[in-house]
Amino acid sequence: MVFASLIFLCYFLPINLLLYYAWSNKTYQNVVLTLSSFIFYAWGEPVWVILLFFSALVDYLNGLWVGKYLSVSKKKARWGVVSSLVINLGLLIAFKYSGFLAENINALLGLNLPVPKIDLPIGISFYTFQTISYTIDVYRGEVKAQKSFLKFLMFVSMYHQLVAGPIVRYAHIAHEIENRKFNWIDMGAGIHRFCIGLFKKVAIANIAAEIAKNYLDGNLAEISVGEAWFGIILYSLQIYFDFSGYSDMAIGLGRMYGFHYYENFKYPYISKSATEFWRRWHISLGSFFRDYVYIPLGGNKRFFYRNLFIVWGLTGLWHGASWNFVLWGLYFGLLIALERLFLGKILEKIPAIFAHLYLIFVAILGWALFYFTDFQKLVYFLKILFGFTPNPLWNFELTFKLQENVFWFVLALFLCTPIYTWVARWFALKMKYRPQLYTWVIVHSFQFILLIISIAMLVGRSYNPFIYFRF
Repeated sequence: MVFASLIFLCYFLPINLLLYYAWSNKTYQNVVLTLSSFIFYAWGEPVWVILLFFSALVDYLNGLWVGKYLSVSKKKARWGVVSSLVINLGLLIAFKYSGFLAENINALLGLNLPVPKIDLPIGISFYTFQTISYTIDVYRGEVKAQKSFLKFLMFVSMYHQLVAGPIVRYAHIAHEIENRKFNWIDMGAGIHRFCIGLFKKVAIANIAAEIAKNYLDGNLAEISVGEAWFGIILYSLQIYFDFSGYSDMAIGLGRMYGFHYYENFKYPYISKSATEFWRRWHISLGSFFRDYVYIPLGGNKRFFYRNLFIVWGLTGLWHGASWNFVLWGLYFGLLIALERLFLGKILEKIPAIFAHLYLIFVAILGWALFYFTDFQKLVYFLKILFGFTPNPLWNFELTFKLQENVFWFVLALFLCTPIYTWVARWFALKMKYRPQLYTWVIVHSFQFILLIISIAMLVGRSYNPFIYFRF
């Protein structure tokens, strides 16, 4: 099940909220949220519920072990962390990377090992990192081990962020697991955030995906240079609105149920460097690698460039079992290294518009590396972008497509910026001294309009992809 579906919007969410708030008893609410999360996860692939349950059980027991021995023997406590890493990463490698490893071993050694074909359990990359971070945080003394398996299972399985993040750490919501309360401010803010995320997904990401695939998935020899650039720009919009829209919906749903998740995107396309871009893009993943890989390796203090490239190689590999993802990660690692060496100082001195154009250019090229898993297609596509092929520069069909979608394109670019946030703050100040009912009607009318538009666009549409389900 996905958030941007009529079943979820019209049935699952309203019924689940009614059941959840039917009784204010915390144990009851925990049971309702856990069971509904398992139903949500099992909707498409019920068999993987067993894997999710097993992963939660493993780290619940690891957390208890670490908590028990931490004050007695750090050496014994450390075995809980080792167990978490070995079991969780072992499962991740088995399900996500076994085929990739077999293919590369065969290619390197000339062997003919069978290549396993295993369907990737949705969300495994996200909940694996969540449970690992919990055990490590218990070992570090940053949180206490959770004694209740029900509460821990709820933390791991919460459907708001289970299948595609953001990566929610136990430390971030430990207090709310025990003490969350209903209030209308959170409910209203959650609905507002959810409607914005749904609109971004349905009205921007889905349309961008439909148009982009015509240029990127077809015969590359038949597209013009302009169409190649248009296609990859649309994909850049698709992946941003797809994932940030999902994160908005997850954060909004969390607030409806009394949880406050951290931000995952902060308008990354307004950045002026690759370094800044990655402080704004998929923040929960970046902070995970920073806190659990980069800093333990030495961070900025020891072997900075080694640590940087290890983290970015792993970041790329986390996104998929293919060399193009590793290349994509190392590409950004190289950009960040160059910015640290000398490029960052240049970007600070030149006019901001040129620094911004630099970031947009390198980010779009990066998404080309991300998109094409076939290296031959990737190389040919890059040649098209820079005019090193016989492909024409422009054609009439592209002019027509641009004219047809000009207003949608302007809206998409507008939503890439914080202008909406500025307008919302200005509106809040203006409404400060207005009657509360007046403000409530305007705000909720806006939410209702976004929701109706989104539902209308979902009716009769079968094309509703979500990129990060692959990870």
